[in-house]
Amino acid sequence: MANVYYVGDWALAIGPLYAESPFNCGHKGAEVFNDSTWLKTALESSGEHRVTCVPTWEFYKLPPGEYERILDEYDVLIFSDVEAKLFQLCPDMFDRRQFGKQVLTFPDRIRLTIEAVQGGLGVMFLGGWMSFTGELGRGGWGRTKLAEILPLQCLDIEDLAESSEGFAIVPELPDHPVLAGLDVAAAPPILGYNITRPRTGCEVVARFSETGDPAIAVGSFGSGRVFSYTSDPAPHWACNFVYWDEYAAFWQNACRWAAGQ
Repeated sequence: MANVYYVGDWALAIGPLYAESPFNCGHKGAEVFNDSTWLKTALESSGEHRVTCVPTWEFYKLPPGEYERILDEYDVLIFSDVEAKLFQLCPDMFDRRQFGKQVLTFPDRIRLTIEAVQGGLGVMFLGGWMSFTGELGRGGWGRTKLAEILPLQCLDIEDLAESSEGFAIVPELPDHPVLAGLDVAAAPPILGYNITRPRTGCEVVARFSETGDPAIAVGSFGSGRVFSYTSDPAPHWACNFVYWDEYAAFWQNACRWAAGQ
């Protein structure tokens, strides 16, 4: 059984203000949903995996030492709609009561993540408006050392590809374990994704047929494995995908591969 720690795909709504992160919010309407339930339920449906899911603001507020514990105790980490600032900043940096009393430094979560992957941790980096480069560059993964463990290259500009008609996924490596037993070409249309480029030494497992852009990519870094899906596991990009009859099997395959099982 893989023990999975999943960050992201939550939101807080205060009237029409819709906040998915401590740093970014927008006006999207007054309803709020915990969209992480789609992926969490899919991963746990076979009994193989146990998932702890937290919103981005809880990840951001982890005290020093807590992330190290998570890296030690979990087999796979999932980051979906989690911008780089959540790795780079610590809330105590903004606590003015501490200013001038001591030198303020905190453990570097990006360094810790890279070292954990190299030591055998599995990570799944998933798409969204605040993933990869993201909307207006807010994702920012490519400008940090997270790029060292991404199986894809991020763009230097906003990377969102969206279409109300959708995009189709086609296999590039149909025999890869991530696609085992799946007819991925029969998946319903994906309404958007992050545009990325292949990375030398890593594998593109599937692409979007209309553009040829990577949809699924994998790579090994040290003893660890990293899986990337450039679209979102939850609506709105996945408002059709979550009802695919092989949705759960797809994510179980991905998690199993990332865990090295």
